[in-house]
Amino acid sequence: MIASRRVDCQPHLLRGGNWMQLPIVSPAPIVARHAEAFRDLFENRCQFRHFQNYLTGLIVLPNKSMANISRCILDSADKTNLSRFFSDAPWFEEAVNERRLSTLLEQTAGHRRRAEESCLALDDTLCEHVGSLFEYVDRHYDHGEGRYPLAHSLVTSYYVSGAVRFPVDARLYRRSEEVTQWEEMVKKHFPGRAIPTTKKERQRLHKEVDPILWQDPDFQARHEQFQTKIALAIQLIEKAVERGLPCQVVLMDSWYLSEDVVAVLKKHQKDWVSLLKKNRNLEVHSFCLRDEQGQVVPLPGPHIQVQELVPLIPHSAYQKVVVAEKAYWCFTLSLRVPGRGKVRLVISFESQDLTGTYAVLVSNRTDWSAKKIIATYLQRWPIETFYQDGKGHLGLDEYRMRTAEAIHKHWCLVFVAYSLLHLDCLPPSPVEGQGKVPAHPVKTIGEVCRQQTQALIESLILVAHDFLQQGQPAAQVFARLFAKQRPVLAVT
Repeated sequence: MIASRRVDCQPHLLRGGNWMQLPIVSPAPIVARHAEAFRDLFENRCQFRHFQNYLTGLIVLPNKSMANISRCILDSADKTNLSRFFSDAPWFEEAVNERRLSTLLEQTAGHRRRAEESCLALDDTLCEHVGSLFEYVDRHYDHGEGRYPLAHSLVTSYYVSGAVRFPVDARLYRRSEEVTQWEEMVKKHFPGRAIPTTKKERQRLHKEVDPILWQDPDFQARHEQFQTKIALAIQLIEKAVERGLPCQVVLMDSWYLSEDVVAVLKKHQKDWVSLLKKNRNLEVHSFCLRDEQGQVVPLPGPHIQVQELVPLIPHSAYQKVVVAEKAYWCFTLSLRVPGRGKVRLVISFESQDLTGTYAVLVSNRTDWSAKKIIATYLQRWPIETFYQDGKGHLGLDEYRMRTAEAIHKHWCLVFVAYSLLHLDCLPPSPVEGQGKVPAHPVKTIGEVCRQQTQALIESLILVAHDFLQQGQPAAQVFARLFAKQRPVLAVT
């Protein structure tokens, strides 16, 4: 009898790592629901099946590696088939990304706000790795932790319109030392010269050797391929404008507030809000500061840094501003920033006594209030949660492909998986002319991932039930479902 059979195995089913994981007997329901929109981008059913399988693995499996996804997909022959899907199959991530965006915009029309209230956020993140075999991997500075991990640096644009938010495009940033193969060039021209690892000593060596390296045609040719993060951000803005993405405001941190970015936004008549570094100069002649008695405060010119200005601002000049039920104490002024033109400056404290840290925001919209500028800039936060969800739930940084082409395809499919999940996070679309456009998703990406996992567990149970109904012994059914996984199960 079936009940008399016993399967000896570790009781850690579906946990990931080295334990047994969920055998995937069908695409995740959300993948099956939307996959047909991408069908014509793949040459045959095999490629299309790999597309669905990989998306499903990203969504429901703890370990997102190709090898593990292949082990868990029952209809996948082996890892090499999925590997060839990334290395040899003639599908193009640009086409998949364009289809993803057009599908999203079509399906979210009832949820999105007007273009004037919609934003494009710019940011970057590190996808860390322990090995150096990945193409273009390099040591990038982690500002949050003050270290230089091996990583890929991904510059991303992200769309926010009320409850609708999704990644748009991404570019891989490569450091100039990696692009130019600087260390190899130093060894070529200065044999035996030790290359320091500390930042200051390395900068000192740059000043010494770079004039010689610039005389090398190979070094010059390689340097022509280098693109700064600013250049990549401009590409992302231009691409968003080219495809007519319905947004009017661009949000960025202080890193991207450059003259070139501001010029591009002005060319396309886009508004912007950005953080401003506290050591940034302000043009003294462009504003007038008064003390508690209303007397003009004399300022040294022609420039003064923000951090030098803050102690001179009277307490009474700060006003309480409430945004999303949170209070801020703000000082607002229109002035000029060198190279950025006339801007609206907002200095914001979180405490009424004006102690602790403060944020400095600027916008080209000199007619906007402090509340409007803060509320607009807070719409940049979803790009941070996207990075968290992308890494925590979808394996944005969990890839083992070595070529840049395959890695870009992985990122493309992570964007697809995130976008499909996000569609399930949206509230019911309001009837036209009735009710407000929703401001926030009603579910998180993590919640939808768990729902998809539960649905696949239910599918697995039904498959197992069918096998049992056909008279197959339970141990045989179990072994069949987990045949591609390790450790090997002992049936007694």
